[in-house]
Amino acid sequence: MTIAYLYDAVRSPFGRFNGALAGVRPDDLASYVITALLERNPQLDGAAVDEVIFGNANGAGEDNRNIGRMASLLSGLPVSVPATTVNRLCGSGLDAAMIASRSIETGDANIVIAGGAESMTRSPWVLMKPDRPFPAGDITAVSTALGWRLVNKRMPPEWTVSLGESNEQLREKFDISRERQDAFAYRSHQLAALAWEDGFYDDLVTTIPDIELSRDEGIRADTTIERLATLKPSFRPDGTITAGNASPLNDGASALLIGSEKAADTIGGSPVARIAGRGAAALEPQMFGYAPVEAAEIALRRAGIGWREIGAVELNEAFAVQSLACIDAWGVDPDMVNSRGGAIAIGHPLGASGGRILGTLAKVLREGSHRWGVAAICIGVGQGLAVVLESLNTESKAA
Repeated sequence: MTIAYLYDAVRSPFGRFNGALAGVRPDDLASYVITALLERNPQLDGAAVDEVIFGNANGAGEDNRNIGRMASLLSGLPVSVPATTVNRLCGSGLDAAMIASRSIETGDANIVIAGGAESMTRSPWVLMKPDRPFPAGDITAVSTALGWRLVNKRMPPEWTVSLGESNEQLREKFDISRERQDAFAYRSHQLAALAWEDGFYDDLVTTIPDIELSRDEGIRADTTIERLATLKPSFRPDGTITAGNASPLNDGASALLIGSEKAADTIGGSPVARIAGRGAAALEPQMFGYAPVEAAEIALRRAGIGWREIGAVELNEAFAVQSLACIDAWGVDPDMVNSRGGAIAIGHPLGASGGRILGTLAKVLREGSHRWGVAAICIGVGQGLAVVLESLNTESKAA
């Protein structure tokens, strides 16, 4: 079986809801990161790309007609390059990378561009078609930005609680305090700000044309644990989850260049990591925040290694509480998790986050001379995904 490698990764800065990227269509966001990926690899002829696979969670507005194909065309790739769109909600971008790696391994493709894009700002309100023409009453417009919408009445009500309520239940189950959550959120902002100051993200992030945004817009380097402690609970009057210890709504895109070993000659560069294992897991919908636990275990088993070999983890921070629950379950050193900040600070534009954490993980492994790393993400409606990377840094140590 052919081995799948990660050659390159790039993303946009992540904008805040109604922020600097609010005026940029999601298909444009996706096209810009594909263009940047091609510019970073000038020897790669676009006609040599076998497929584009992009993740997108909402798909109800300007991204509704196969954003992967639209972005491919807008980026200038030849019309002969096929493209598809994947929707596994928050895991869409990581799922795209996993599907790309399988295509490489089976020999169906040699070079694939994978990634994802989301404009949560521009996600529209939608109306159901009426059961009969010209209803006399009012019709409710439903926001598609986040969470359940147009819920099927056959679904058990405990499955369809809000994302926040789901995580309050997770907090109760694992007895995770508000103080731990706020401390985790503070750490995310501090590490993300420091990573930008140190130049870590300079070669992972590309600017968007005609937009004055060079860094992630949501990072608050000046926040404090004391300030976070003053925020009111968002989902329960006596709850612990606030706007400060959960990821915000965001806009952004990411792109990954994935190929076989022989693709190196066509790309004109060497791969940075091997995609060594993949895992998908599912639980009750309201337990979605905990699903990365088993997904990572599956990916590690398939890679043939254990947690003792892991040197770095990128876990998408949908909520501080679910991140802490996963870290506790894995029993890993918290310092190795999201060492350059996470989604609470950087942002979580749903379809783009998988590409972000995979690209970040590859660089963290390389800079830290670690051999093995895990990228994991929780997904609404009770799912989780994970990927194990093996760094190809020749100076890598065991962990």
